[in-house]
Amino acid sequence: MQSNDEQLLGQSPDALLASLPAKVSSPVFERARISPLAPAVRDHTGRHLNYADLASEIRQTQVQLLALGVNAGDRVLLINENCVPVLVMILALSELGAWPVVVNARMASAEIDRIRAHCEPRLVIYALDSAAAANHWPAFAGKTLCEQMLLAGAQAGIRQLTVSERAEALSEGEQGVFTLIYTTGTTGDPKGVMLTHRNMLYVAAVSGALRGLKSDDKIYLVLPVSHVFGISAVFLAALYAGAELIVADRFDPALCFSNFETLGVSGVFGVPAMFAKLVDHARERGMTDAQRTQLWPRLRFMYSGGAPLDPAIKLKTEQLFGLPLLNGYGMTESGPTISQVRFNEPLDNCSVGKPLPGLDIRVLTADGRDVARGDVGELHVRGPNVMLGYYRNPVASAAAIDADGFLNTGDLVRLDDDGNIHIAGRSKELIIHSGFNVYPPEVEGVISKHPQVLLCAVIGEPVEGNENVLAYVQRTAGSQLDEATLQAFIKPLLTAYKRPSRIEFMEPLPTAPSGKVLKHKLKKETVR
Repeated sequence: MQSNDEQLLGQSPDALLASLPAKVSSPVFERARISPLAPAVRDHTGRHLNYADLASEIRQTQVQLLALGVNAGDRVLLINENCVPVLVMILALSELGAWPVVVNARMASAEIDRIRAHCEPRLVIYALDSAAAANHWPAFAGKTLCEQMLLAGAQAGIRQLTVSERAEALSEGEQGVFTLIYTTGTTGDPKGVMLTHRNMLYVAAVSGALRGLKSDDKIYLVLPVSHVFGISAVFLAALYAGAELIVADRFDPALCFSNFETLGVSGVFGVPAMFAKLVDHARERGMTDAQRTQLWPRLRFMYSGGAPLDPAIKLKTEQLFGLPLLNGYGMTESGPTISQVRFNEPLDNCSVGKPLPGLDIRVLTADGRDVARGDVGELHVRGPNVMLGYYRNPVASAAAIDADGFLNTGDLVRLDDDGNIHIAGRSKELIIHSGFNVYPPEVEGVISKHPQVLLCAVIGEPVEGNENVLAYVQRTAGSQLDEATLQAFIKPLLTAYKRPSRIEFMEPLPTAPSGKVLKHKLKKETVR
């Protein structure tokens, strides 16, 4: 007898894996063959393509990229906000076997430069109809090997870079890499997560099926495709199912509601803070139950991920939409999905559901022993979603993935009697602000550059449905440095989501005899 998961997948996990195509772009061409006129993608500019149009745009862009010297294994840095042309470029690079390195245009220039220096791209492409991307372009426009051109039907700024000509033969595994997604490690250095076509197709196919994605769905893509949740579990999963993507370049509650109503959105994915803002917006508008029913008649599922889901946010969201808010869990290194609540088995708690079929998990103590069912331990996972490794960083790769192929998530979890995973906390200092990872050492490194900062410590401050970045600062003797001045210093050096929501000055910071700041004492200060 088939399990519930196998019924949803339509086959066993092994059979599904064997049937996956070679490239993430392949499902688009198959859909263009069987349903050419079916709607595929539309965005905030009014662009809309059916599957035949999308396939044609991919082929044309592929030819343009070849003419620009892009070949298999080359990295191409895409400075963007969500739009149809960026999706086309990602899929065209897939066809070429080149690696899109998708970076949110709202990142600070210094952060983008660190990523560029590490991955050594053949091209840097700026999506110039994005105001944030266009802000980065003037520094290079007019320089040698920099030009503007139409690419994927939109104006783009192109920087052709001189890439090291040293021989760099791709390993057998690297030949299957689809993308690099950069995550900043606890040292503050950028780490390029190598995710393969197989990684991403597995997540797209399996997570989509377990969410009940269908070809007549209209999926709202407001999560940035520079984030693994957006590119894998939403963008690629929707196209794998033959659904239509409604692409938004930014999150705005009023725009969300308008799109839900006018475009007939049937599925939405977001971080908890996004759902909290939708609830607040509805409350401000004084929406009645009758109005809510009329406004989004096609909406049939909602998924939360990217950050811990607060029970109050889950309850308020479900009351607003009259639908269960389904939870999921993962990380960049797992492409991202490790577990999710099945759409036909909603839960009344904030569990992140069962592991995806085809995954092996271990819940271990700090010394590597299995914990008893129901006890808390560190989660390790092995399966077709686990990254190939960190680009040009074998030491970090070996530290993350053991000899048996298990990825250490660094997250503390427990399993209930039904096999659902419950997140108990994080064993690292990672802060998740609005679905984005923030590593305190990186923020501390920037703050410490100010000449009037003696010591600083950054911690997470829990707020409803989110986690803010809170900085404690000890000034140099006699300094009158204030928060506004320090925030102005930080602003050009850090992306907005990494900047402290609040800075507290403390004289002195609590330290151990070694001089190490005692963050556990600061955490106690935040709950007083």
